Amino acid sequence: MASPINSVPMLDLKRQFNSIGAEINAALQNVNESGQFILGPEVKKLEENIAAYSHSKHAVGCASGSDALLLALMAIRAGKGDEIVTPSFTFFATGSCVPRVGADLVFADVDPVTFCLDPKSVESKLTEKTKAIIVVHLFGQAADMSAFQRIARDYEAKYGRKLYVIEDSAQAIGAEYEGVQVGNWGDASCLSFYPTKNLGGAGDGGMIVSNDDEIAERVKLLRGHGMSPRYYHKEIGVNSRLDSYQAAVLNVKLSRLDTWTAMRGANAERYEKLFAAAGLEGAVITPQKVGNRRHVWNQYTIRVTGGKRDALRAYLQEKKIGCDIYYPLGLHQQECFAYLGYAPEDLPETLRAAGEVLALPIFPELLPEEQEYVVNSISSFLG
Repeated sequence: MASPINSVPMLDLKRQFNSIGAEINAALQNVNESGQFILGPEVKKLEENIAAYSHSKHAVGCASGSDALLLALMAIRAGKGDEIVTPSFTFFATGSCVPRVGADLVFADVDPVTFCLDPKSVESKLTEKTKAIIVVHLFGQAADMSAFQRIARDYEAKYGRKLYVIEDSAQAIGAEYEGVQVGNWGDASCLSFYPTKNLGGAGDGGMIVSNDDEIAERVKLLRGHGMSPRYYHKEIGVNSRLDSYQAAVLNVKLSRLDTWTAMRGANAERYEKLFAAAGLEGAVITPQKVGNRRHVWNQYTIRVTGGKRDALRAYLQEKKIGCDIYYPLGLHQQECFAYLGYAPEDLPETLRAAGEVLALPIFPELLPEEQEYVVNSISSFLG
């Protein structure tokens, strides 16, 4: 008889490693024997593989998803006097890259259903100084990219200059909007290979995907101190090169990505059925998969209404159930951005989401009985 479930991890990478560990170890040994540890053959192979997987012309590796965002802004020459519009309800890196290039950060609100950037809110923030919009495909679901393409076209017609659309796809590799993968809607797309991502390495790593030849070439230049040829520097770049160990791990994992994504999707469907059977309507709002989009479920994020989110989180932690809050504050509420002068209520949907969201385990190897334990525990507390 199987042991009863009495704990559930938020993420268990050991389960994943158990199935592919021998292949990963062999790939790392190949790197050791090659002696090429930075931007070597494994990195080139990964760039080619990601470009093919994403149906994009170019993929350029870098040291992290955060650096991918920074490099994308550097590649479009964003700087002093430019405004960059980003969501406030997102990971810190989406906003922090903007002041790092000297541009002005402008926050917009999110859609209450998808948690992605709200096109109407963005339109209200545009000025003649706007250089780019950073659109985050949050938790694995694509944002409304046709709306953002329209906004960019209308902006150019009105102001006579290009409005760049940068996709923050850190949580959404493989996600689709109207049958087209994220990364193919904007001018550049930024990926993260942090271990918690759907395609995660054994440390930090990132990539910029683009169909724009000039942007791709500039990222290649800028990631290596702006150097070409060796010791001749055309621009002041950064040191953000992807190492071969990470690329080797990711090349092994990429062939499993669609299978793992399908497993995440199956877990999301099981959660939906379990919550429906638990009778928690009104107390818990489950995430919605929008019809014209492929959701890849990097996170399974519920809303807990009635001001009970924090108490539920504490209860689940007592029950040894992994859960987390992405994100407890909008960026417009962070101390380091206080100089921008936003009040919390300036972005009401961001404020509401930050007070209600709770992410539950959804990793591919999660067991059905573990999901039942999660939902039964939530029901015990709220019901």
